[in-house]
Amino acid sequence: MAPIQFGWSMSLGTNKAERTQFLEGARKGLDLIAEQFDSVWLTDHLQFGDLPLLEGWTELTYLAGIQPKLKYGHTVLCQLFRNPAHLAKMAATFQYMSQGNFILGLGAGWHQEECDAYGYPFPGPKQRVEELEEALQIIRAMWKGEQATFEGKYHAVKGAYCNPRPEPEPPVVIASFQPKMMKLCARYADWWNGLGTDTEKLKGQLAALDQACEEIGRDPASLKRTLALGEIYCAPTEQELQNLMRDRQIRPGTLSGTPAQIGELIQPLIDLGITYFMLGGGGFPDLTSLETLTHEVVPAFTRK
Repeated sequence: MAPIQFGWSMSLGTNKAERTQFLEGARKGLDLIAEQFDSVWLTDHLQFGDLPLLEGWTELTYLAGIQPKLKYGHTVLCQLFRNPAHLAKMAATFQYMSQGNFILGLGAGWHQEECDAYGYPFPGPKQRVEELEEALQIIRAMWKGEQATFEGKYHAVKGAYCNPRPEPEPPVVIASFQPKMMKLCARYADWWNGLGTDTEKLKGQLAALDQACEEIGRDPASLKRTLALGEIYCAPTEQELQNLMRDRQIRPGTLSGTPAQIGELIQPLIDLGITYFMLGGGGFPDLTSLETLTHEVVPAFTRK
């Protein structure tokens, strides 16, 4: 069986923390997880109302400079924000500078508010998926290090080079739940990413993923199964957990529990074939949850 690995999914934005507090929490968090976690994950959003958000690529490069032991990626980069050839070059540069520690998560884009606010076109879902497929084709072609030419419906490159090429090529992660995206994932991705802890829903999604692989002659086992569990509040005791969560705004889908309770949520997901989990430490920049996950939850699965 493949080893079980974990990534730290950092909070969406600064949680309105004062800058010094946020940066200190980020530095301490990176050092804390360096021996137990495999990676760090950020989001790629520009606006959710007036929430204080950081730009995902800029933040990623800063964090990687602080703690180079870890891998870095975005759970889903929005393909609407960047020219795909330029994105291929950005990824190749990060891979070069980090000595092979980049993971490319890419999606079609879904949050219309930020596109409208920042002046990006927001086409319908069919076009967004078609644009994503063209972007993936361009990125893969560019990463070969040879002259790339592509003429698509939405994107084109002519005699484009991406040197130095990324060595090794970064894994490509695609979150997919619907048939068209499952097909894209089966054809272009190295990792599939799901969401949540609903085992019945995940069983259906994994079955659809296997079918999409088989339809193109791909071995389903060649596609790593990963899962984003979102924000997790975790403390050693029930009382400490309640104190941690008191007076906080808890988002829908947030998980909470003692180490044993969180472990009981994760084990059935491993039984489904998930081998990689992205965990958010609830309450960041307070590191209580992240410390408990690092010392008491993650080792229970990585030391087996």
